[in-house]
Order: sequence, then C-alpha cells, then structure tokens
Amino acid sequence: MFSYRHAFHAGNHGDVLKHAILVQILEYLKRKDKPFWVVDTHAGAGLYALQGDWARQSGEAGTGVARLPGQPDPPVLVQRYLTALQAFSDARDGPLYPGSPALAVHALRSHDQLHLFELHPTEITVLHQSLERLGADPRRVGIHHVDGFAGLAALLPPAPRRGLILIDPSYEDKRDYRQVLAAIRAGLQRFAQGCYMVWYPLVQRVQATEMARALERLPVEWLHATLQVRKPSADGLGLHSSGVFVINPPYTLHAELRTALPWLARVLGQDARAGHTLRSSAAPQKRSPGRK
Repeated sequence: MFSYRHAFHAGNHGDVLKHAILVQILEYLKRKDKPFWVVDTHAGAGLYALQGDWARQSGEAGTGVARLPGQPDPPVLVQRYLTALQAFSDARDGPLYPGSPALAVHALRSHDQLHLFELHPTEITVLHQSLERLGADPRRVGIHHVDGFAGLAALLPPAPRRGLILIDPSYEDKRDYRQVLAAIRAGLQRFAQGCYMVWYPLVQRVQATEMARALERLPVEWLHATLQVRKPSADGLGLHSSGVFVINPPYTLHAELRTALPWLARVLGQDARAGHTLRSSAAPQKRSPGRK
C-alpha cells in the first residue's frame, strides 16, 4: 500500500499535464476577490529535488518538464506553468519540482485555504518539512494524516462555497479507480458547484478506461484531456499516457488546452504514437468554478 513514492516520477509528462492545468485553474479562481479553498486528497511530499537520487534514477523529468524551457512559441497554458516553476529552486539541492501542494501554497492569497491529505507515513513527514521550507502559514494550510478518500467529505462544502478539489491517488491499488468515482459522486452531492480535478494514468488496465467513461456519464459540465507521448510498451510497464478530467472547469480552459495539447504532444512526444485528445460535455460556457 505504501510502496509508491512520487519522487521517482516528479516532473514527468503526467506531472506536466496535471500541473499546467492546476496552475490555470488556480489563477482563474484568483480572478475574483472572494476566498476559495483547495483540497488535495493525495498530497505527496510537496517538493522534489530533480537532482536527487530518486529523480535521477528514473530520469523521467528529463523526458518531461526538462524538455519545455527554450522551446519556441509556448502556449499560454504552458508559459503560465513554466512561470510558476521559476519560484522553486534551492542553493543546496538545485532545481526543486513543486508538487500540487507547493504550487497551491505559492498561488494562494491570505484569505484562501489549503487542505492536504496524505496517509503515507514517510511522505507526511516530508510534506510537513516541505511546507515549512516554503514558509506556508499554518493558519491557512491544514495537513491531515488521513486517507483523503475518507476525509474529503468532512471538508465539503467549504465555507466560502468556492473551491478546487484535486484527486490523484497513485492507482497502485486497483480499488483507487472505484474510490475516485465514489468520492466525486459524494462530493457533488455536498458541493455541486465545486471544481473537481482528477488525474489518472492511462495504463493497460480496464479500470482506467471504465473510470473515464463513468466520469463522462456524470450529469455535470466536464472537460477531459489526455496526453500520450509514446506507444505502450510490450510488457505494459511504464507510463505512456495520462488524463485529466475536470468538472465545472473554467470557461477559458478548453480554448487554452486546444492550443496547448498539440504543442505538448509535439515537444514531449517520443515516437509516432504521441498525441492527445480533448473532449467536453458541451461547448464551453462563461462560468466560474465554484460559482453558486
């Protein structure tokens, strides 16, 4: 259960897709002065040293985020993401890759709140250290050593009735796919106007396809983006694609992804099978995530 450590995978193409979308949603929420909450059900360690032993062992950042700087004509979605990354570096450890908690801490204003769930006994310790390193205000950042699936309901609806719920478990346990669906359905009953963001790996498991199809059948406004960088390996190992599903997305997100996804597929692609998909429940409408 606790074998997964994201430090091996930090900055890979899945992180690029997930975090570029996350940064866009956070910036969109900040357009209004009204406060909002961010809830991350599977927070991880928060910060990752790209020159550390684990990241160098996998080399995944080299085929992910490291490919982006210096590429010509980055789309707005990508440029905003790269700008956010510039805030994270360390004289001792070199470049630090920010996980979702770090990106949220950097984006939040004094009247917003962040709630982080992490059950892994080692990751929760590192998460505390990462947020202390970032100078996170404990009055507006809560860390919960609880299973995020179990703890989410207690925080919904958030007091300001505006918020982003990020759900991205490791999916090492096949039950995670069912639990994601259950968490979304239960969350919508408590907080129907919230913005929900689900990241998932497009691996050779029927559960991944079934979950995506079930999410698309929900009677809500949604957007579904996938990014593939190579053909699946013969043994089924390794991450060749990932997807992000957003419920109640910012109305600007569809247009930004329509430009960014082809660019990312070209820059991060490793063979002729690189590509992307972008689906939505309906034509994008002008609405705000978290709006009543």
